[in-house]
Amino acid sequence: MISLAQTDKEIKNCYAVMAELRSQLSPGEFLPQVKRQIEIAGYQLAFLTDEEVKAIAGVRISESLSGGKYLEIEDLVSKTDERSKVYGGQLFDWLIECAKENDCDQIRFVSRVIRFVPRRKLSGFLDRFKHFFALAVWKANQPIFRELPVRRSVSYSVYW
Repeated sequence: MISLAQTDKEIKNCYAVMAELRSQLSPGEFLPQVKRQIEIAGYQLAFLTDEEVKAIAGVRISESLSGGKYLEIEDLVSKTDERSKVYGGQLFDWLIECAKENDCDQIRFVSRVIRFVPRRKLSGFLDRFKHFFALAVWKANQPIFRELPVRRSVSYSVYW
């Protein structure tokens, strides 16, 4: 069953799975952070259960002048020991339907990869890569989605 987290208990139940993706969040920080994002930015936490939470997705619906209305996936993860059971795929299919029901033109997936630069002179610098993937959501008798070109932005930050 897939639902949107509405109560504090539902949000807290998602922590263990979210921590596999966002390990920097402590259990005490998770609930206030999610509630703040819900209030300020329209963040929604979708979760798939099969006796317990198996997969989660943090999403928001927004709109831009350049791309129209879109559903943005910020977090998408399933439990490590449950990944062969296609829970993530079921949740992703549900998100596609959610985008269609909300009349979105696109689904955007934001992925962030962090790694240390292995060069001697640059040690201490951190490469921060953000990848944006987008799927167009088609209406009526058109295909559900098609791939759009991948846009990548790269920013560098120094951590002391």
